[in-house]
Amino acid sequence: MAGLARSVAAAALLLWMTTLGLAADRVVIVLDASGSMWAQIDGKPKLEIARESLRTVLQSVPADREIGFMAYGHREKGSCEDIELIVPPQAGSAAAVSAAADSLKFIGKTPLTSAVKQAAEALKYTEDKATVILITDGLETCKGDPCALGKELRAAGVDFTVNVVGFGLTADEGKQVACLADNTGGKYIQAYDEQALQDALVETIAAAPAPALEPAPAPQPAPEAEKPEFNFMPAVVLAEGGDPVTDGNSWEIYKASSDGTRGDYVTTEYGAYKGNLEPGGYIVVARYGEARTEQKITVEAGRVYKPLVTLNAGTLIIHPRPSEGADVADGAAVVIAYPGVDTPATYYGDTKVVLPAGDQKVTVRIGQGEITETIPLTAGRIVDKDIIVGVGHVVANAYYIAGGDKADGSGIGFKVFKARKKIDGTRQKVAHAYGPDSKFDLPPDDYVLTATVDLAVVEQPFSVKVGEHQDLKIAINAGVLAVTAPGASKIEIFDPKKDINGNRKSLGYAYDEKYQAALPAGDYAVVAEQLDNSSKESTVTIKAGERTELTVQ
Repeated sequence: MAGLARSVAAAALLLWMTTLGLAADRVVIVLDASGSMWAQIDGKPKLEIARESLRTVLQSVPADREIGFMAYGHREKGSCEDIELIVPPQAGSAAAVSAAADSLKFIGKTPLTSAVKQAAEALKYTEDKATVILITDGLETCKGDPCALGKELRAAGVDFTVNVVGFGLTADEGKQVACLADNTGGKYIQAYDEQALQDALVETIAAAPAPALEPAPAPQPAPEAEKPEFNFMPAVVLAEGGDPVTDGNSWEIYKASSDGTRGDYVTTEYGAYKGNLEPGGYIVVARYGEARTEQKITVEAGRVYKPLVTLNAGTLIIHPRPSEGADVADGAAVVIAYPGVDTPATYYGDTKVVLPAGDQKVTVRIGQGEITETIPLTAGRIVDKDIIVGVGHVVANAYYIAGGDKADGSGIGFKVFKARKKIDGTRQKVAHAYGPDSKFDLPPDDYVLTATVDLAVVEQPFSVKVGEHQDLKIAINAGVLAVTAPGASKIEIFDPKKDINGNRKSLGYAYDEKYQAALPAGDYAVVAEQLDNSSKESTVTIKAGERTELTVQ
């Protein structure tokens, strides 16, 4: 991995050097933070690949490069308005972009058209040369028209370009977003894996035109000795008397309106921020993890301000485990309802998050197991806690006969029911899965597993204990029937016995000349219907664990 990073960095620097002297532009990177980014490529979530690739490439970009960062789908599920310019385009923002990408949640929809438009507006694309780089693993899901937007931005912009990186898109899906690049004179790059994504980012970010060399500026008058370098240097602590937070936190600064509310947005900064503010009233919002607070300040000329902001927050670390002593379950959902939030946040696997002090309602789900605990969190403290859900792990497979071949084709399904029947005689369904090696994490109880392989269905009771791993091998006492009926329009399998009305029960059929299915051992009638509405019939005996081939003609 280190070698890969070095090669990418070298390529980025080379591309940067070859573009010196070209016209300058400003860039906003738009990252898809929708829920689909949890999908994996080569066993690794796409969101982690995107974060690492951005971090690697941005390390090679000169500090005076003006780069902004926007994301969508990172705060709300199901919202088409969830678009945020997290880092405005500015010099020296590479570290801030990396930090912002690392802190994103990936939960929402894909309003890519609106996001690109907002990025263009943030760049003042109708006044200055500008570039938007869109990284998406999905198509528009909020009724936007990316092709039409590309034409609109090209017509109104001053040398405006959109480059699109399709991460994990198919060729057909790529065509639906490539027009956004084509209609602005930009590039569409298909990236199928981590290496391809890094190459695409080198080509679109690191190779973007660098600022042209300008004549040396006229000599400036010497600064007044009494003027400080910075007039605003805030600090933030989790609790009174605590050490200042210098990494992972953010500062949002707004002009204060006459009524004391937030006015025009000024800037967002990260970490140990030092800056200069013009005289006037401001509202400063400090954020760290899920904790936030705001403070009003008035800046006067010639004075230096060093406000200390207290978040009144602590750190909660949760290790979700299926049973005592078991490894952390990476797929476990950790839902935290912290003080002041309406919609609880969901994390996965090992979870570390800064939260407002107070009682934290933590719900952990592993498979069908769920447990909720209320954890008191004091400002400035760290609570590091294992949460044991209490489940056992079951792997289910179907076999044609005990000790025989495992069923591994299509048509395999498993359903888990509570063993105890309800008052109406039915059982409560707990879970289901399809295919061989179906996995279930279940609370301790007695259950019944229904295994289905094509037309064969078998029930098997079983019990689950906390921390127990068991392989359920269900013998379905069935064989495979393969029917060929040349010229047939339909093949249908019947129970050979007729009911009191002279009718036979249909077990399965296919509109084809060939039909293959697993059947319980026994006798069957096979009817082949011809195109002329005539039919031919044969009988067959299926033996458990054996394949039977039948031709009906």
